[in-house]
Amino acid sequence: MAKEVRRYPNLLFGASINPYRKDAIERLEQAKADGAVLVKWLPSVQMIDPADKRLIPFYRKMKALGLPLMCHTGSEQSFTWKRDELADPDRLRLPLSIGVTVIAAHAGGSGKTNGENNFKRFLRLAREYPNLYADISALTQVNRLGQLPRLLKYRELRGRLLYGSDMPLINTALTAPCFHGYRLTPGTVLIVTAEKNPWDRNIALEKALGVSDEILENSAGLLKLNQGEPKLCEAVNFSKK
Repeated sequence: MAKEVRRYPNLLFGASINPYRKDAIERLEQAKADGAVLVKWLPSVQMIDPADKRLIPFYRKMKALGLPLMCHTGSEQSFTWKRDELADPDRLRLPLSIGVTVIAAHAGGSGKTNGENNFKRFLRLAREYPNLYADISALTQVNRLGQLPRLLKYRELRGRLLYGSDMPLINTALTAPCFHGYRLTPGTVLIVTAEKNPWDRNIALEKALGVSDEILENSAGLLKLNQGEPKLCEAVNFSKK
């Protein structure tokens, strides 16, 4: 992955390192040297427990290297074999307490843990730890209707929401703009649907639902990307009609 990404200056990569490997820290250091901008886990499928104290040395090295942890949160719906309890947002307390910057993919996601909505568990954690961020990936899918507008209402999350596409699912019927007709005008639905590129269409849909340019650009600051690059929001010239 690192080798291929180096060929394209507009691409970045996240390293999915199993922290239980004996050489996990060495691989983490190598990933950083190779240009990784974060570490990505899907705990419920990879069988990684973010709350496992055996991972403390790994977290400390992540903090020292300045590598954020992007971690899937909430129920996993794309894989049949999983352990959803490992994606409980509250299990991110350990890396957060050590000072690791954590990005909760899907902002707590869907489902419940111990009878409590996972989004509520994420929100409580976000109020406690300013180093907890969230991406908005998957929140335009038909099985998550209403989650994105709800998330945007919380002022305490200002500056801590990041764009995420959940590619390749944005290229499927799961994110069809027509599902959001109860919030958008027919004209807006038609404009968004007319976008041929799935990525542009996803951005247009999210902007129509209230996602600000700030959210689309926050990742650049968090990941310390080069300034002067084209802004993400400039990729789509979209206006409500």
